[in-house]
Amino acid sequence: MITDYSIQAVAINAIPLIFAITIHEAAHGYAARKFGDNTAYMLGRVTLNPVKHIDPVGTILIPLALILTGSPFLVGYAKPVPVNFGRLRNPRIDSIWVALAGPGSNFIQAIIWAIFWVLLLGFAFQEPFLTSMAKAGVMWNIGLLVFNLFPLPPLDGGRILASLLPARESIALGRLEPWGFFIVLGLVFTGIIGSFWMEPLSSLFLGIINLMMTPLKMIF
Repeated sequence: MITDYSIQAVAINAIPLIFAITIHEAAHGYAARKFGDNTAYMLGRVTLNPVKHIDPVGTILIPLALILTGSPFLVGYAKPVPVNFGRLRNPRIDSIWVALAGPGSNFIQAIIWAIFWVLLLGFAFQEPFLTSMAKAGVMWNIGLLVFNLFPLPPLDGGRILASLLPARESIALGRLEPWGFFIVLGLVFTGIIGSFWMEPLSSLFLGIINLMMTPLKMIF
């Protein structure tokens, strides 16, 4: 049975997670359109409507399982935005920008949630629900940013690495794509990716955001 605390935890995490995943996927589609591929736009995926991006397993079941099991890392995924990389004006370079658009949007959202968090504390606004939501917003977006940068296709980091590698190595890496996400999920639930990837990179990005918040903290 789900406890009252778990219900509250789901409520606190739901809004930041939906925004994080929806904007992440829309950013991919928007970047692809800017660089010459209208596939996502024609399919209605360049939108902030979360229904268009929600994946029952990646957006709901996996995050819920991580929340309820007390995982220190919060990850999830949505339905991938379709991109025809062959339609990009400069496929090798533009594909890097398209892949970076999603994690980049999460970094920006993490900054926005951090500003909200600092303002709540600075004005001594005593509302634990909003404070917890702001914290969750930072953590979800950092989690998605770092998770998606893991260098294995079909994750964004894998697409970036494939674009940077020589042709032969890029093709070899691409062959892993059908099994890539199952490999990553296995690494997530065994804790390997957490210890050797999520933890150090999350600390790095959190440190960067904390440094960026210093001037705002000084005001209060």
